[in-house]
Amino acid sequence: MRTLTELLAAHAGDVPGAVALVAHGEQVEAAAVGSADAGGTVPMARDSLFRIASLTKPITAAAVLLLADEGALALDDPVARWLPELAAPVVVRTPDGPVDDVVPARRPITVEDLLTFRCGYGLAADMTLPAVDLLLQVVGHPAASPRAVAPDEWLAALAQVPLLHQPGEGWLYDTASDLQGVLIARVSGRPLPEFLAERLFEPLGMADTGFFVPTPELGRFTSAYRRAEEGLRLIDSPEGRWSSPPPFPSGAGGLVSTADDLLTFARFLLAEGTADGHRLLTPASVHRMTANHLTPAQREAGRVFLHGQGWGYGGSVDVEPSTPWEVPGRYGWVGGAGTAWHLVPATGAVSILLTQVELTSPDPTPLMREFWTYAAG
Repeated sequence: MRTLTELLAAHAGDVPGAVALVAHGEQVEAAAVGSADAGGTVPMARDSLFRIASLTKPITAAAVLLLADEGALALDDPVARWLPELAAPVVVRTPDGPVDDVVPARRPITVEDLLTFRCGYGLAADMTLPAVDLLLQVVGHPAASPRAVAPDEWLAALAQVPLLHQPGEGWLYDTASDLQGVLIARVSGRPLPEFLAERLFEPLGMADTGFFVPTPELGRFTSAYRRAEEGLRLIDSPEGRWSSPPPFPSGAGGLVSTADDLLTFARFLLAEGTADGHRLLTPASVHRMTANHLTPAQREAGRVFLHGQGWGYGGSVDVEPSTPWEVPGRYGWVGGAGTAWHLVPATGAVSILLTQVELTSPDPTPLMREFWTYAAG
């Protein structure tokens, strides 16, 4: 059987470089191949820094649960208590109907609606639906440049967009994690980066995770690329968008991190919310985070993103063993920047793959599929 290094090296024509980890308990196989840039001037290393994109979502969800466990909020609380902009949402009468044909929401949006992505805001399988098109016009596409507005301005703009579904009725992608980030800041009275740093990253020892890369560490930061007809096109350099704090720290996709920091976060969840003997989350919160909350109909409606999987809080949950790597209960997610992170609570297995080439669709790449098969072996 080939090694993890050999597997990654076989895809040298697809990505400039990659870092991967496969862990079973304390046994870890790690590999770093290729270069952090397409020019081949910076060797990839195990501690290379990556834009982890949507792997931010599980971390943001865990932060919401920190607040829930300490009693600062409850999962069934209406979010309007802290996000008054969403106190009186309206919903399009039909999903494909005009954005001015609306009805009042039948009930308030709750904290758990944000966690399960059933708040009524987000990306749908059909991105041409008028309400989704308006959402993208107002807040921008998540794959575009980081938002240049502050969280309060972003939320005020979002509040002018009607919901696509009644609260609790349909799963929609992405926007709810940004709403979680604004909620965390409002409930805690502190900017999201400060809250995550002090309540999660410092206790867990995730020293390389944050919303920007400090100048002394830019030498470890990978360049980011997008596929084009002529090959890979540079879309962000180490000295680019992540070299300074962002106006809008995105709870949906704004973090940078390393493979080992992400391994630490996975082990924290596998230990049911403890790290170094200190409890940060209750086992009940971790179990809810990593359990499926969607109905079969909601899973099917979200198939373009979920591929038949369920959804916990901030990540997908496998419900059917339809591929060699899908194990019922496996939790994790894929980032549009070319990243993937999963854990299996029943076995303690962790798999992490980090590349710097943007995905062209929600479908996993051949490298991801081969890596997941390897990790499941």
